[in-house]
Amino acid sequence: MTATPANSHAHPGGTPHVGLFVTCLVDLFRPSVGFAAIKLLEDAGCTVSVPEGQTCCGQPAYNSGDRNDTKAIARGVIETFEGYDYVVAPSGSCASMIKTHYRELFAGDPTWGPRAEKLSERMFELVSFLTDVLGVETVDARHEGSVTYHDACAGLRELGVHDQPRRLLRSVEGLTLTELADANVCCGFGGTFCVKYPNISNAMVTKKASRIQASGAATLLAGDLGCLMNMDGKLKRLDANVAVRHVAEVLAGMTDKPPIGGAR
Repeated sequence: MTATPANSHAHPGGTPHVGLFVTCLVDLFRPSVGFAAIKLLEDAGCTVSVPEGQTCCGQPAYNSGDRNDTKAIARGVIETFEGYDYVVAPSGSCASMIKTHYRELFAGDPTWGPRAEKLSERMFELVSFLTDVLGVETVDARHEGSVTYHDACAGLRELGVHDQPRRLLRSVEGLTLTELADANVCCGFGGTFCVKYPNISNAMVTKKASRIQASGAATLLAGDLGCLMNMDGKLKRLDANVAVRHVAEVLAGMTDKPPIGGAR
């Protein structure tokens, strides 16, 4: 992996110490994504810690309008990740929850407002952190075959993650990147949205699955595991022959494990 020192975000002490926010879904359903994130960060010159005290970012409660429980969860996250140079998550939605919505939650709070603001300044989505902060331009990985990429909503719209994964994917040996039609259109997951509005969600993911199949790509990639699991479930119900993976696994060259939903 090629990395150059970041300018505005350069760590004055040399090696940046990163706290990895693993996310609930990665921890429970796809730990390989967390290990891939650690490899990418360490290859880029970071020291990585995974605090044992971390829990959910609070997004499900937040999306359901439960501000009291969200604040309680957020306080725990803030306390757990204070002291790291940066905090990184392999998920645009979780990263955006911490970076964007914690500030809104604690706006006007003299104690937690400044602490949320400080965490917000150090919080990043994984691939954008590698490219925009650390200056990573290429990865040392190989993946044979064609892939297509879905832009998950929160990462795209709230964090501006779009070109960064594509830039790194083009450096993967053997990989052919095929653009997905309507790549920026929601897959219908939306966290609690798919539970509250299942019929609408199913219609959205059905259309998304048809676009994925039409791309002709052998593998679907994205940066959010919730979206990937949603799309993989629909593709499997349609008997579509498309492997589904988190982008970090391909960028780290860690595709020896079966794809999402594959046989162990």
